[in-house]
Formats: sequence, C-alpha cells, structure tokens
Amino acid sequence: MQSLEKSRLQEERQRTLDEIGRLRSYMEIGVEERIVDAGEDSVDAAADVYEREKTLAIIQTLENKLAGIDRALKAADQGSYGICEICGQPIDPDRLEFMPQTTTCVNCQRKLERQPKRRLVTVLPRDEE
Repeated sequence: MQSLEKSRLQEERQRTLDEIGRLRSYMEIGVEERIVDAGEDSVDAAADVYEREKTLAIIQTLENKLAGIDRALKAADQGSYGICEICGQPIDPDRLEFMPQTTTCVNCQRKLERQPKRRLVTVLPRDEE
C-alpha cells in the first residue's frame, strides 16, 4: 500500500510542478505583452496588477502544497506516511484521499490553525537626545 501512496504523491507532485511552471510562464508572457502595450490606460493597468497578484498568490499556494507533498514523500520513505506528525495517530483515510500531501490529522491541523501567527518585530533603538 505504501508504494501506491508514494506513486500517487509523486504524480501529484509532478502535476503541481507543471501547474507552477504554467503559471510562471503565463506571468513571463504577460510581462512581455505589457512592455509592448506600454500605452495602456490606468483601468487596464489596475486590472493587470490585480491579475498578477492573484496569479502570484496561486503560485505561493502551489509552492506550499509542493512543500507538503515533499514532506509526505519523506514520511513515505520513512514508513510513517498516514501517521500524524504531531500526535502520532493515524490520519483518516478519507482525509488522505482528499489531501494526499497532508501530514497532520484533522484535530492537530485545527490546533495549528488556531495558533496566532508569529510576527517578526524589529525594535529600532531610540535616538539619543
């Protein structure tokens, strides 16, 4: 069963890489077209910026998915695929069917999502008076 899951993960990894490549290609083509169409009006430019930001967000989401797939493949190599990396309990097979790249059970994922995001705060020294 592990080899079937690993094969499925590798296929999903390749699909994700292909999609990232397609979107990056789209972004590059868009840049070339914008250079040619430099005379566009502000409404078109705003729509273009929106589309670029949306595409970049999708790429970031896919890159996060790819990192998850790589983690799941590593777990498969170690024989721990399907086991929550936090609590050590089996992950529901339906969850793995829907999200083969997941490495956490539903309960642990909920706990992770409830944790406040940490921000890096830079403290600048006060000017001496």
